[in-house]
Amino acid sequence: MTARFDFDRPWQAPFELAPVTSDETPMVAEAYRSRLFVHTVHDGDVIPQRFRTHEDGRPTVPLDQIERAHVRERDWGANLVAESLAMRLGLPCYGRVRIARALLDFNRFPGSTPPGNDDPLERLSINPPFCNALTHLQKMDLLDVYDHISDRLEANFRDKLIVIGVHTYDERNPSATSRPHLSLVNIPAGYLREARMPYGVFDPIYPDGLGESTCSRILRDRISLNLERAGFRVISNHPYSLPEGSIEVRSQVWYFFSYARMRFEAEHPATVDEPAHALVWQMLLNTNLRQALPESLRGHLHRYQRAAPEHEGLFREAAAAYERIQRFIVEANVGRDYRRNPNRPSSLALEVRKDLLCEMDATGEHPQPPTPRMRQRAHVIARVIAGAIRTYLETDRELQESTDGAFNGGDPSGR
Repeated sequence: MTARFDFDRPWQAPFELAPVTSDETPMVAEAYRSRLFVHTVHDGDVIPQRFRTHEDGRPTVPLDQIERAHVRERDWGANLVAESLAMRLGLPCYGRVRIARALLDFNRFPGSTPPGNDDPLERLSINPPFCNALTHLQKMDLLDVYDHISDRLEANFRDKLIVIGVHTYDERNPSATSRPHLSLVNIPAGYLREARMPYGVFDPIYPDGLGESTCSRILRDRISLNLERAGFRVISNHPYSLPEGSIEVRSQVWYFFSYARMRFEAEHPATVDEPAHALVWQMLLNTNLRQALPESLRGHLHRYQRAAPEHEGLFREAAAAYERIQRFIVEANVGRDYRRNPNRPSSLALEVRKDLLCEMDATGEHPQPPTPRMRQRAHVIARVIAGAIRTYLETDRELQESTDGAFNGGDPSGR
């Protein structure tokens, strides 16, 4: 069988910063540009050979199955929009995951999806067909790739005010009705169901109220308004919301605990070098659940698991440190202050309909290279969103800060 895709295209790392250049004047003032980041996690095209074959040369998954999964899972056209948006914002690059989603879905919690789990929001990072085909060693190797991507994205999310993740979704719903041109997604699925963060996913110190939105609603609505004015149909948090394992949700938890740590250590500088406090912060910031010792402490604190003999003393001290941090967050109103902080970061997932950016061949099974019309659509979408971000930064954000929560207990964060 002749391969339709080159899954070994030249690449150096699972995640890269793709440089962009433009002769156009950036739409956002230089003072803001270092605080903006644009990325894609589902428009990758690489499936390394070591995951396509076993050690004896047998294929892990038949090639036709890999290709069908790749066509179905990839966010075709997301990189086009991300590149154009980065250019119009005046950014030097955008971040992109090069590993194909059919092999590894970084926008989910790490792990192998168990049999019978068909809910796309409940999947883990390794899915059919590979979750049923890879050996334990191959899965461990693949999750090392996940860790590399996570470390790089974390470094680029740090100190940002606005992070835009670009995705694409299918033209039609399962009911065959047409989806809007774009969807802006900012509510975690668990919060949408229960009006609180699901228990046991992140540490219960994380305030439930922060789960309302991963992004300033003023920013989301400004983008929506500008897109509608430009002739696009836009919806929010439909046909799906954010899975808890998405980078948008995980980053919000990480941002909050980073803020809480800064506040706590400013008040208690002697704890900075204490191993017990350091371990608690590692546990709270371990939002991708990949560090073993912090996860062991989580099990000890919240599931009452016995500590290993060599960790008993450390865990006993960590339990006391955890209680101290928990009291501080409540008594110092850290959650309230963070919610109202004008520098609270926004993470927004942008879904663009695939057919606006990618055409299939006559069989409907193979995507074609981007045409000038598709590139122009990506440019228009990016220009409108960049203009909305400019308005938010220069006007909307300044106005919301000036209210200082004066209206009916309003939240000047826009959340």
